[in-house]
Amino acid sequence: MNLSVSDITLDEMRLFGDIVALLEELGPIVDVRGVVLPSITKLLRADYCASFEYDQRSGLWVNGISYNVDKTHVSHYETWFQHNDPMTDTLRKRGAATFVEEVISRHDLDHSEFYNDFLRRDGLHHGINVHSFDGGKHIGDLRIWRAQSRPEFTDRDKVLLDGIEPFLRRALTRRRCSSADLTERENDVAQLVATGCTDKEISRILNIEASTVRTHLRRVMTKKGVTNRSKLAAALV
Repeated sequence: MNLSVSDITLDEMRLFGDIVALLEELGPIVDVRGVVLPSITKLLRADYCASFEYDQRSGLWVNGISYNVDKTHVSHYETWFQHNDPMTDTLRKRGAATFVEEVISRHDLDHSEFYNDFLRRDGLHHGINVHSFDGGKHIGDLRIWRAQSRPEFTDRDKVLLDGIEPFLRRALTRRRCSSADLTERENDVAQLVATGCTDKEISRILNIEASTVRTHLRRVMTKKGVTNRSKLAAALV
């Protein structure tokens, strides 16, 4: 598949470059998915976008975020509808950009509970996915949708999405590696320190005692081999 000049406008070329630049520049503290989802949705001329990670231990989709999709939609997917999802596991195994209708027919999807009780209620109709892996571990995906009144995705969209994926993968891998040796709570504290929060602010945000914040912070600094907050922030960039 080739992308011709007629398939993408000059503004979209610039937007593609901006997305790649952001993915290359953002440090590991930032969840890059949330930063680039709006721009990727625009580049793909889409209406909605969501992103999840696959937890191989539990076999569940977790850490969902979205753009132009109500947060309750993401929550409903994680708590219930992922168990009735007829296509995403197959899309995950394909990895590369794939139209939803390549793994399930329009007829079968339209007659599924997943579509009628979930996708359709939120306006999601035409779909395309791409999934990123670090080795064999799933580290994130892009699930992009258009409304029923919009045209279907084309090979143009596959080419653009596959072009973005290597940069997304690198950014997600940096983030994963930066916190690989930290517990979930230690990672929370480290991220907030890197944004400039004080112990008191972290205590309030995480709803834990200030003394607990300091304990986590000492452990993070020991694991990262640094002696102060500024060096910790620099180590996480």
